[in-house]
Formats: sequence, structure tokens, C-alpha cells
Amino acid sequence: MKKIISVLLLGITIFTFAFSNPALAADTAAGKAVFTANCASCHAGGKNLVNAAKSLSKEDLQEYNIYSEAAIIAQVTNGKNAMPAFKNNLTTDEIANVAAYVIEQADAGWAK
Repeated sequence: MKKIISVLLLGITIFTFAFSNPALAADTAAGKAVFTANCASCHAGGKNLVNAAKSLSKEDLQEYNIYSEAAIIAQVTNGKNAMPAFKNNLTTDEIANVAAYVIEQADAGWAK
């Protein structure tokens, strides 16, 4: 009986994972719009008008341990130093989208 229940539970687990919808990926096009409206005044073209040494280039993001969507989400959500927190101004989806956009642009060298 235990074997039957184990096999049944394993089957249900496999079925659940096989037919469940994956998490939606962040929308970089929407992230660009959020970035343009909320971030570009200080970070146009991936630059940093407040502290030029800490741009949004891939190299700088890596140097300052923020080269991941999770790290960027935390920074945008909570702010740090001169950067304000956006947790009360943007939704979690908007923040995730802008993080994906920043990584995409950093990887592309912030080309237009």
C-alpha cells in the first residue's frame, strides 16, 4: 500500500511540475519605459550623474556586486546612499522590469 501511495504522489508531483506555468520573465520593454520615467534623470545612458565612478556599466555593476536582477531589485526597492528608495513609487513588477532592462543594457554596453 505504501508503494502505491508513493507512486501516486510521485505521479501527481511530476504532473504538477510538467503542466504548471513557469514564472513570467521580466518585461524589458516595460522596464525601459519605467527607467526612462524614473531613472534616466540620474542614469541616462547607463551613467551616474551623482557618482560617475558607479555607473550602470557591466564592469561597475560587477565591481560593486550588483550585477544581478536580484541585487538591482534590492537597490531600487530600498535605495542606498544618494539613491532614493522606489518601493513606495513603483510596483514590484515595475522594479523587476527595470532591473531586467538594466542588466540587458549593461550586457549590450548601453548602446542606443
